[in-house]
Amino acid sequence: MSKHHTLRASVGTVHRGAFDSALAPVLTISSGDVVEVTTLSGNPDQLPCAESGFTVLPEHRDVLARVPPGEGPHLLTGPIAVEGAVPGDELVVDVLDMKLAQDWGWNRFAPGMGALPEQFPDARCIHIAIDRTAGTVTLPWGLKLKAAPFFGIIGVAPPPAMGCATSIVPRAFGGNIDNKHFGAGATVHLPVFNPGALLSLGDGHALQGDGEVCLTAIETALTGTLRVSLVKNTGIARPWAETSTHVITMAFDPDLDVAAASALREMIKLIEQATGLSAADAYSLCSIAADMHVTQLVNLHKGIHVLLAKETLQKA
Repeated sequence: MSKHHTLRASVGTVHRGAFDSALAPVLTISSGDVVEVTTLSGNPDQLPCAESGFTVLPEHRDVLARVPPGEGPHLLTGPIAVEGAVPGDELVVDVLDMKLAQDWGWNRFAPGMGALPEQFPDARCIHIAIDRTAGTVTLPWGLKLKAAPFFGIIGVAPPPAMGCATSIVPRAFGGNIDNKHFGAGATVHLPVFNPGALLSLGDGHALQGDGEVCLTAIETALTGTLRVSLVKNTGIARPWAETSTHVITMAFDPDLDVAAASALREMIKLIEQATGLSAADAYSLCSIAADMHVTQLVNLHKGIHVLLAKETLQKA
């Protein structure tokens, strides 16, 4: 029978700014186990002042004070090892639930970053009220929106030859994908490159639009409940995902055109495998029924995801 684990973000369970096969797991689980994971978001410059009325979690301050900074800015909970996982296997992460974990989030610009760095050259950080009971966020100018929380970062350790990989750039191991469809009800499929897989999560978002154009979404602390399962010997090479209604292929590259072509090729292969259609017919189906979206423009390697309704995946 599967077990239920709790992994709270704290000193000893959080690492900062990188994915690395050399990191020791902080929790080991069996395939099919459920893990309730909390994550933190924000470095000292992003914390609200005492006069704001917002509550900074004590474990957040403790992590910032005691866990050394890494290559990137993110606070990552993990790694989680899955018994029996070896290179060539596939990790299947079912997002069972996603909850807001604090009463504030933040959004910032940074000089030279974002989609319009020339137009917005100055740094800015705003704080955004979160109503956890109502599941809403209220922007500083009064606009109230429904929250749609998800982990911006979900990934396994990279191949050992890659060494320490920054948390900023999404790659074949996952990482900073920033795909808003990864909320409750989604399933994320990840390739395994190391014994145990070594899953880490973070970069919680209360709400994000496709593109994440100014650099960040509403960054915040989250609690996610995940079922983590192992599928042997599938040999997948990059992440893909699904919801109750759609399959999603993804790709990342400094060149958005290259990312788009790669994500489209992955969808064509998925259609061929699922339906028996030829590549040419799958290509036509993509043009007729699939939607191509810009996931994000701001993580050095830009992201594209392609969505296709499951109802179109009919056997030839």
